Amino acid sequence: MKKESVTGIPAWKRGLLIGVIGLTAVGTAAGMRSRQMEQKSAMAMGDVSGKEDPATTKEKNITKQDKRIESTETKKIALTFDDGPHPRYTEELLDGLAERDVKATFFLLGENIEGKEAVIKRMAEEGHLIGNHTYYHVDVTRLPEEEACREILDTSERIMAITGQPVEYIRPPFGNWDKELECQVVMLPIFWSVDTLDWTTRNEDQIVQKVVTNIQENDIILMHDSYGSTVKAALRIIDLLQAEGYEFVTADELILE
Repeated sequence: MKKESVTGIPAWKRGLLIGVIGLTAVGTAAGMRSRQMEQKSAMAMGDVSGKEDPATTKEKNITKQDKRIESTETKKIALTFDDGPHPRYTEELLDGLAERDVKATFFLLGENIEGKEAVIKRMAEEGHLIGNHTYYHVDVTRLPEEEACREILDTSERIMAITGQPVEYIRPPFGNWDKELECQVVMLPIFWSVDTLDWTTRNEDQIVQKVVTNIQENDIILMHDSYGSTVKAALRIIDLLQAEGYEFVTADELILE
């Protein structure tokens, strides 16, 4: 008699059935691997067929949406210029800023105001922030309080006489500020986070490189509108960083956020 299994199925039939099941499983696995390889190949080639798995399409759409959101988020930075106004270069700078619809911050020296009233009025009318840089570019921490206050107040009064607007911000020369200094008005100091050192070099390329390789969101850039090289560098910096999604704002917008 032929030997039966405990299930009642002859051994030879059981062996044949196991073999068929095994071949089927191998064929299924091979087919799955083949389809997976085809899908990967299609993805690598840009999906020549133009067809995608719905889940893959959804994932890609979400990724694209995220990228669109990222691209609309601007990174704010501020350009600031000390020691002006200059009889020539400040106007050239204002022309370039107007062409690019960029607002900047100017810290003026009292001794440079006379004869430049029209330039200062233009600054105000075009939406730039105007601040105080003392009268003679002095270190206010080394002066008696009365003298330090006179440096500040005389400069603010001259600016206000031209613009009709109060002067609320100061860039203390050398970055030296005495927070205890009281001069009848409250003034907020604005410092910087990126110093171009443009006054030490007239090399336009060096100035540009120093900024674009070190810039970060919310940085305040220190420059001087007293040099032609600085004006050219500043406009190049604007063009380069705007292309990277940076927005140029007045310095008060950064320190008050």
